[in-house]
Amino acid sequence: MRRALRALSTVLIVAGALLLADAALTLLWQEPVSAVYGRIQQDQLEGQLKDLEKAPIAAVDQRALRRLDASRRLAFAARSLKRRSKAGDALGRIRIPEIGVSDVFVEGTAAPDLRRGPGHYPATPLPGQRGTVAIAGHRTTYGAPFHDVDQLRRGDRIELDMPYGRFTYRVERLRIVKPTAVEVTDAVGYDRLVLSACHPLYSAAQRIIVFARLERAEARGAAG
Repeated sequence: MRRALRALSTVLIVAGALLLADAALTLLWQEPVSAVYGRIQQDQLEGQLKDLEKAPIAAVDQRALRRLDASRRLAFAARSLKRRSKAGDALGRIRIPEIGVSDVFVEGTAAPDLRRGPGHYPATPLPGQRGTVAIAGHRTTYGAPFHDVDQLRRGDRIELDMPYGRFTYRVERLRIVKPTAVEVTDAVGYDRLVLSACHPLYSAAQRIIVFARLERAEARGAAG
């Protein structure tokens, strides 16, 4: 009986060691693999974004833009891009100098979209439209673009470079919420940006939310 118990104990110890080894390999190996995949996707998105920036404007849109003032041109261009974008398409570039982020972000926040880069919540507006722009990103896999968002502080700069304009935001605050707290993307009395990522690292138990207020909008391209 004792011999059987010792044998069972040995089996359990070995099984436990194998599980720990498997977890370690997952953390040490899958992240480099996903990082390579994410880099390949970002390279592809770079090309898409350049094509988007060079794409000619339809004559009817050119005539409409000429009749609008600067702020309305930005809104028109944003609506036009949103209307013709589908899940996974490149939209623009997000820059966060304080934590070294410079990534092309895409339309959509489904798993395939976020494997390509940060993803824009389709239910929220694009920069140039009124309301809260919301972008999600990974913290530990696929390049981990939002890995260090917890280090952002009030006043840090976030830029969204769109084919039609550059939008500069300043961080106001950070907040930890439940995954069900969809109200963080609600519109408020001013234009703002919300960044969302899982929290803590290697867990999806909560979300870390970065709130940033629009400081400046500069038209470029067709909206310029």
